[in-house]
Amino acid sequence: MTISNGKTKDVKICYIGGGSRGWAWSLMSDLALQETISGTVSLYDIDKEAAETNAVIGNRISEKRDAKSIWEYEAVHDLGAALTGTDFVIISILPGGFEEMASDVHAPEKYGIYQSVGDTTGPGGLFRALRAIPMYIDIAAAIREYSPKAWVINYTNPMALCMAALHEVFPEIKAFGCCHEVFGTQKLLARAALEILGLKGVGRENINTNVLGLNHFTWVDKASLNGIDLMPVYARFIEKHAEGGIEIDEGNLNSFFKCRNLVKFDLFKRFGIAAAAGDRHLAEFVPWYLEEKDTCGKWGFTLTPVSWRIENRDELIQKGRRYASGGLPIELKPSGEEGARQMIALMGLGNLTSNVNMLNRGQMPGLRRDAVVETNAVFGKDDVRPVMAGKLPPAVNLLTLRHAEVQRATLKAALEKDKELAFWAFTQDPLTAKLSLSDARALFEEMLENTKTYLPFS
Repeated sequence: MTISNGKTKDVKICYIGGGSRGWAWSLMSDLALQETISGTVSLYDIDKEAAETNAVIGNRISEKRDAKSIWEYEAVHDLGAALTGTDFVIISILPGGFEEMASDVHAPEKYGIYQSVGDTTGPGGLFRALRAIPMYIDIAAAIREYSPKAWVINYTNPMALCMAALHEVFPEIKAFGCCHEVFGTQKLLARAALEILGLKGVGRENINTNVLGLNHFTWVDKASLNGIDLMPVYARFIEKHAEGGIEIDEGNLNSFFKCRNLVKFDLFKRFGIAAAAGDRHLAEFVPWYLEEKDTCGKWGFTLTPVSWRIENRDELIQKGRRYASGGLPIELKPSGEEGARQMIALMGLGNLTSNVNMLNRGQMPGLRRDAVVETNAVFGKDDVRPVMAGKLPPAVNLLTLRHAEVQRATLKAALEKDKELAFWAFTQDPLTAKLSLSDARALFEEMLENTKTYLPFS
């Protein structure tokens, strides 16, 4: 990678999970809209056909008149070859298939456990982690061998445990995890500035927030706009919308993903701090919003059935084929994600502060130093420096510590192939804690059987 006149034309990116029908297309669009960088993207995926289709789509994007930079996409079917010489590694994979995901989400329903997402915490998040960690062990080893100096950007959930697995195998890895959930809270704060203060033209990027917590159980304790403290403004905004909540910029979202932010509002009223993830994720970290199947309706969100995800996948496969054949035009537009900007900053071509997931090196004093936490970080040339975020309020920290310890036990169980430890971690999650020990064992064994192909246990 050579930088000249504030530009570089030889950036090399390896995309693990490059057959993605969502994240990959968004990244392709974002890269094409950058003027300062260009290069090659190697798409590696166990679904070779998907990676090959995406290579065609990516190269078609580069041919568009409104593309500001040219990227060459290629499907590479050997991970070592895809990684060799790369500057950046992006990981966005599905740990297992939709049958396993259906078990994650729906098997617990027979025991009165309901999950709105099932990919980070709860019984679904734990089993997804047990599948993902062995995969990340292999990925980390390959990065250590073929591209040890590359920056690694992870998008896969469960974020914290995927990141922890990378560091277990390759402690010196230069890695961080990205999540856009905080962006929604910044949009809420911008809307509050408009409604309460009458400040127009404020975007989420204008809002300064202090971020702290675990991925999807993330919080903001300070927010400002041009020196104005927005936390009292947010409190007034919540009171204004306390009855029915409010949707923010969700007109194009599928109904399963919409929320009225009532979970966020309730958590703010309980703890005096702004919960900063989406309601569907936040609800799974505490048992109050998912007590019964229909409880979520009271709180303005819905459960996402895996059957919809399967239908959506099939639609995206057809959409990808139409993109590749030229039967469907590809629109270039910013995704709102920050991956391209992060890479530009890491090349020394710009500055950026954004929320990321990294090992706790003291930026969150209330949690273990080996936990993966989400805080702001400052991006510079070949450097990502976490911002000292401070401590969560004692009550919130207590809730967070429980999840951090379950995550730690889950990682240890996967690394040491200890099924019993995995079970005891399973029993300590707040969603499963209501089960009797015999029911917990029965559910655990059923879910283990349903997803055993991917699990680390013999």
